Amino acid sequence: MALGELVKLRAMGPEDAEALWRWNHDPEVMRWMDDQHPQTVERVRTWLADRPRNSYEDLLLGIEALADGKLIGLVTLHDAEPEKGIAELDIYLGEKEYWGRGYATDAVRTICRYGFEDMRLHKVTLTVVTENHGARKAYEKVGFVEEGRLRQVFRRDGRWYDMFTMGLLSDELR
Repeated sequence: MALGELVKLRAMGPEDAEALWRWNHDPEVMRWMDDQHPQTVERVRTWLADRPRNSYEDLLLGIEALADGKLIGLVTLHDAEPEKGIAELDIYLGEKEYWGRGYATDAVRTICRYGFEDMRLHKVTLTVVTENHGARKAYEKVGFVEEGRLRQVFRRDGRWYDMFTMGLLSDELR
C-alpha cells in the first residue's frame, strides 16, 4: 500500500472485477487507451484471481480516493528490470466524477515515489496520445518530460494519432 495526499494505492483482487469491467466498457474512459475485446465480468474476475502476484516486473494497484474509500482507477508499473532500473507506467481513472480534480496527478506522483523509493528504480517511462491533454498535464505536473514522438501509432475513430514518449528520472519527481 502507498499513500498520497488524495489517494491510496492498493492491491487489486476479484472483488474489483465489476468496477474494472464497467470502466473497460465505457467509451469515454477508454477514449485514449488501447481497447481490449469485450469480456464478461466473470472473465475479468477470473483474470484478477489468476494473474500472478504483484512483483518487481509487474505491479498492478487500484487507486482509492482517501476521502471516501472508493476505487476510482488503476495504475501499473510494468516491464521493470533490476539491471536497468526502468519501468513503464500506465494509469487510468475509471470514475469520471474524479477527473480533473488532482486524483490522477496524485496517483502518478505516489506510484513514482513508490517506484523510486521502494523498488529502487532510476527512471519511469510512459507513452501518451498527443491529443490526451489532461493526461499530459498530470504527467508534466509530476515532472515527466517529453523524450520523443511516435508517429501515427494509435488509431481511434478512423484516424491515426501520434504518441509522446515521456520519462521521469528519480531526482526529477515533484
